[in-house]
Amino acid sequence: MAPPPAVTSDAAPQEASWVRSRWARLNGARRVGGVDLARGLAVIGMLAAHLIAIVEPFAWGDPSTWIAVAEGRSSILFATLAGVSIGLVTGGRTPLRSASLVTAMLRLAVRALLLWIIGMLLIATGVPVYVILPAYAILFILALPLVPFGARLLLPLAAALALVMPFVQVWLEELPIWYTAVGGELSMAIGWHYPFTVWIAFVTAGLGVARAGITRLPVQVAMLLAGSALAFAGYMAGESFGTGATPWTAEPHSSGLFEVIGSGGFALAVIGASLLLCRTAIRWVVLPLRAVGAMPLTAYTAQLVAWAVIATTVLGSAGDLTGFRALEPFWPMTLILLAACTAWALLVGRGPLEWVLDRVARLVVRRR
Repeated sequence: MAPPPAVTSDAAPQEASWVRSRWARLNGARRVGGVDLARGLAVIGMLAAHLIAIVEPFAWGDPSTWIAVAEGRSSILFATLAGVSIGLVTGGRTPLRSASLVTAMLRLAVRALLLWIIGMLLIATGVPVYVILPAYAILFILALPLVPFGARLLLPLAAALALVMPFVQVWLEELPIWYTAVGGELSMAIGWHYPFTVWIAFVTAGLGVARAGITRLPVQVAMLLAGSALAFAGYMAGESFGTGATPWTAEPHSSGLFEVIGSGGFALAVIGASLLLCRTAIRWVVLPLRAVGAMPLTAYTAQLVAWAVIATTVLGSAGDLTGFRALEPFWPMTLILLAACTAWALLVGRGPLEWVLDRVARLVVRRR
């Protein structure tokens, strides 16, 4: 009797092809790994700032204070990277033109609206943090008129905004509306803890370096050197001349002049260093961080939702910050986030919230 015909299946080759395509998406030439790394650091840094009680200010000579580097600087790094992302999706070194530019700008506006909605939903969970997404959404909208311009205009504009807006902010903080019944709700709705009036300087700087050609080695080296110099100057000036009160202070979340210079420079230096590191074999060591940075909205949202669920279940309230920090959740949440994002990036692909935002934006705004 003849043996039965062999049963073949295309399942294994298809599965291998799928894994290869996910690997290529995370590690291919079209992905700027250094930007993903910097975004991953920003997300983990914000998680640390939320979950670890930071008592002492950062000091190079005292390793016990180094965790303080996350306070304030992580969110400013996140904002600067928003500008970089806007620049990359609108043409990189050469801005898109005519209909393509209009399509990209309208899609960014749709994404901004969705970011604001997600931010308000996260605020509604009752987690005791200042959610950055409402401010992030407003910054997206404010950046739209700047998208057509190149680095020669954007970088000087970012410098001018950084020097001027901290002084304007002092006046804005004294507006009567903040002392009314709706002042608190308005502050949360626009993310005033991260005032877009000052933080537009960081987004403009990020957009400017994207237009300068962020994948070019000379630009990456210049970012590291110039950013380090600005950080040193800003923080040293803050220690020497800062009064502890706006507009001069370098204190985190103060929007003071020296904080804007120091932390803005720090953000540029971290992005430059991340880009340079990802030119080496270190890019494989930091792959989990790059995976988090490839889906920053999903990672940021997931950590706050997990916080709300765990705190409500264990403590009976999502708003018990001291009680939640006492559980020492930072390392477990961080390790789970790194593992989950890595697995998702390699097995599924794009982050779920990133996919939703892109899909909705493409459905609402058709290609012209």
